[in-house]
Amino acid sequence: MLVEIIYIFLQYKLKNLKKMRKVLLVLLVALTLQTQAQNPLCDSLDYTLGQGQVFNVSFDTSAMLFSMPVDSIEVLWSVCNSITCYNEEGMTAYFQLIQQTDTIKVCYDTYVYLGGQYEYCSNCDSLIYDQNIFSWVMFGVQGNTTNIKEIKIDKIDDNKMYDLYGRELLTIRIGQMYILNKKKYVKLNN
Repeated sequence: MLVEIIYIFLQYKLKNLKKMRKVLLVLLVALTLQTQAQNPLCDSLDYTLGQGQVFNVSFDTSAMLFSMPVDSIEVLWSVCNSITCYNEEGMTAYFQLIQQTDTIKVCYDTYVYLGGQYEYCSNCDSLIYDQNIFSWVMFGVQGNTTNIKEIKIDKIDDNKMYDLYGRELLTIRIGQMYILNKKKYVKLNN
């Protein structure tokens, strides 16, 4: 009898284990399908920022050209500030209306042609101008503050009494806790 009970218990546990393995396998496959494959061509593309009064960007292919033969590259730039977006084409682009006080988003779309086929790559970065080093830097690298809001404390001393739920009290019983001018009190005697 005891052996049969142990046998049934083990079968039950084995079924649950098989179900758990199936669930874990489904989760693993689902999470694997969600991740994007790395593209070594796109990962090797980058840009550099020019120095000077006019904001300019140049496409950097130094990491890519040594690793694979490329027929041609088409680069489409988009630089946006808080007001509008500006678009340019080419390996180097100049954006006259971008100011050093702007927080900007720099995006590029590239078509890399190799052997009769093309590879599409895209990237966007947010930049701010760092007055300390006189250069554009990635937003967030310097620990930039994104929002400052002052906390305004209204001091209300209305000499009214409230219970702990915020309801106004007209009378207080002995032993009752109440709030008066943002301080807690307990009435002990008359």
